[in-house]
Amino acid sequence: MLAVVGPTACGKTALAVELALALGGEVISADSRQVYRGMDIGTGKDLAEYKRGDVSVPVHLVDIVDAGEKYNLFEFQRDFLKAYDEVKSRGSLPVMCGGSGMYVESVLRGYRLIPVPENPGLRERLENKSLEELTTILAGYKTLHNNTDTDTKKRAIRAIEIEEYYAACPVEERSFPEIKTLTVGVDVDREVRRERITARLLQRLGDGLVEEVERLLASGITADQLIYYGLEYKFVTMYVTGAIGYNDMVHGLEIAIHQFAKRQMTWFRGMEKRGTKIHWIDAAMPRAEQVELIKSLMYDKE
Repeated sequence: MLAVVGPTACGKTALAVELALALGGEVISADSRQVYRGMDIGTGKDLAEYKRGDVSVPVHLVDIVDAGEKYNLFEFQRDFLKAYDEVKSRGSLPVMCGGSGMYVESVLRGYRLIPVPENPGLRERLENKSLEELTTILAGYKTLHNNTDTDTKKRAIRAIEIEEYYAACPVEERSFPEIKTLTVGVDVDREVRRERITARLLQRLGDGLVEEVERLLASGITADQLIYYGLEYKFVTMYVTGAIGYNDMVHGLEIAIHQFAKRQMTWFRGMEKRGTKIHWIDAAMPRAEQVELIKSLMYDKE
């Protein structure tokens, strides 16, 4: 398998598509938000990226869950393996692409996972703590089984709930196969990344991000459900419901996305420390050269 990773706005999707075209592959998304139907602009699905003229690159694990539901790491592993087996059965190369570090690492390191039930007592004890306090608690665990998107209190509490459950329960009930993978990361200059994030945010607002959130709310999804997803859906929902003004929404969201990108890079660096080899590719390199370099790395690996 080939894995393409990197922070938001680094260009990893476009690279993964070019690699799939060059190597006879299909893309398997490893994004914790793009699984949701109807959440298109805010999650940056960019489905047009998967088309090159009359040719479409198959993409898996996008639009597989209804908006308003909660998708977790256990379900991702299950759905990933199904997609992986389907791609391999066609003789195609699986190209995993994503910025959700925990989703990526759960596949590359073969985490053994079991479903984690809710713990009402624990949730009640944590409810009055701030996001900063919850983040500090999370930092105290040796291994995190939850994904990195803990930018709301509810997601942070769920992450702690998962850690407490795994501390008390054995995790041998589900095995995960070892998949031989070449992992490449798209390394983008920090200032360039900041500029891209800002430009992309403004473009998404122009493309109808606010209207997308309004449609989701009108469909029956509650404000709390949307805020749970964090980032774009958190801030735009707060704006639509009158909790904050437009300028505060844009400014707060811009800062939150920059912080999220930093957390993504921190996670990938942590993956390297935990034993995952990532071949970093300069985002400024012409796309054709990126593809040729990665192809040479694949041949060397073989």
